[in-house]
Amino acid sequence: MVRLNKYLAICNLGSRRSVETLISNHRIKINGNIVTDLSTIIDEDKDVVEFDGKALVPTVEKIYLMLNKPKKYVVTKKDEINRNTVYDLLPDFGVNIFSVGRLDYMSEGLLIFTNDGDFSEKIIHPRYKLPKLYKVKVKGNLDKAQLEQLRRGVKISGKTTQPAIVHLKKTTPDVAVLRMTIFEGRKRQIRYMLKAVGSEVLELKRLQIGNLKLGKLPPGMWRMLKPGEIRSLLTNNEWRRQQ
Repeated sequence: MVRLNKYLAICNLGSRRSVETLISNHRIKINGNIVTDLSTIIDEDKDVVEFDGKALVPTVEKIYLMLNKPKKYVVTKKDEINRNTVYDLLPDFGVNIFSVGRLDYMSEGLLIFTNDGDFSEKIIHPRYKLPKLYKVKVKGNLDKAQLEQLRRGVKISGKTTQPAIVHLKKTTPDVAVLRMTIFEGRKRQIRYMLKAVGSEVLELKRLQIGNLKLGKLPPGMWRMLKPGEIRSLLTNNEWRRQQ
């Protein structure tokens, strides 16, 4: 017996949270009947689960890879205005891989892809507090009060962000360069955080997730994750030892 959202995740439809949208949108059937209850439990040996009329079978081979996303690519499989997508940079693996989190159109850097919904959930869910490190170039300079605001947390849409690790690495009369580590992943979070303290992001690059580093992987290139990297993302122990 297994919860429906977990079953859909292991059948390669996305993370547990993302597949709940498919359930809510009446795209999932069990034994021929549409199911909308997110708490539904199924029997893997007896129940027939369908997505858009096609029976689902759990995926056996798991794929885990990292991509250095360039600027001006969207993190979606299809774009309404025909912009480049990150999937243009990846081969066809014959299974449905999806991104673990996102980077916006003008952001660059480390993106993880997988077909493992449980793995994805443990990377992106806020309760696991997996750190994400960014290099951020901002317009003008930031004073001590602004930096302290970012470290304590700022309000975005009425909700305060979790405390962040913020280091000022370089300043010139026109720009400042920050290293920021955050522990959640709201949409365009860092851009909104800087806006909240009266600044503006000029460039944004994700360098690290947990202890997985982008390193020297060229823009637009990808590579498979090593077994040790996968384990460390799930436990997050190595990053904690380094702090």
